[in-house]
Amino acid sequence: MAATTDMLAAAGADLARIGSALEAANLAAAAQTTRVLAAGADEVSAAIAALFSENAQTYQAISAQAATFHSQFVHRLHTSAQAYAAAEANAERTLLHAVNAPTQTLLGRPLIGNGADATTPGQPGGDGGLLCGNGGAGYTSTIAGMAGTRGGNAGLLGNGGPGGAGGPGATGGSGGSGGWLLGNGGTGGMGGAGGGTGGVGGNADSSAMAAPAGWAARRRDRRCGRQCGIPRQRWHRWCRWVRRRDRRSRRQRRLRRQRRYRWYGRCRCGRAGRCAAR
Repeated sequence: MAATTDMLAAAGADLARIGSALEAANLAAAAQTTRVLAAGADEVSAAIAALFSENAQTYQAISAQAATFHSQFVHRLHTSAQAYAAAEANAERTLLHAVNAPTQTLLGRPLIGNGADATTPGQPGGDGGLLCGNGGAGYTSTIAGMAGTRGGNAGLLGNGGPGGAGGPGATGGSGGSGGWLLGNGGTGGMGGAGGGTGGVGGNADSSAMAAPAGWAARRRDRRCGRQCGIPRQRWHRWCRWVRRRDRRSRRQRRLRRQRRYRWYGRCRCGRAGRCAAR
């Protein structure tokens, strides 16, 4: 059995709307069906009107019981959806805590997850996870002269946290650095009113994906027959030709041993077998 909390919540909302529509229809029909007027003054008309009214009252009683059952079912469905959501969140939180506990104890930062935002004056934003995670936002100061704090740094993958805004007349905090492999630096915090200076944006540390300096030039040199920008001398070509000749000779000797050489057993005139000229 598989349960999806979003689908359960959507089903509960649909059932609640259906129950509201049925209740409104029953209330609108109750006044006109439970008190039916007789078509005439005779006893037959009065008996027929009383029968219809009695049936309508019975239907209203059954409808009230069905509405009560429907509301209880919708309530149970909402409760079940909330219980499933709480169980999934608890399992995810427990697993994430078990994964992050070693690195949190040794290095002071999680392995996976975003850094926490700063909530107290002077507290910087928390650093993101070593493997992946964004840095937390710096503290935004509202006290005059108190600067905002820096944003948290990202780990291998993630974006740096934004710096906190400074108080009146104070500077904003600097943004956190982006991920070592991929990520953008955080934005610097705004300076406070009255001449405060904005914070410096964080660095986008994506240098691991960039090619090393001079890589394109060295590749071009190798393609053009040069190495490290110095043209190769003529003796390099000579050595290559000698090595090529030696490889060809070794191949010919191997083919002769295997009796696969095309001139094996042939005369100089090109005829196979023994020739009178030999």
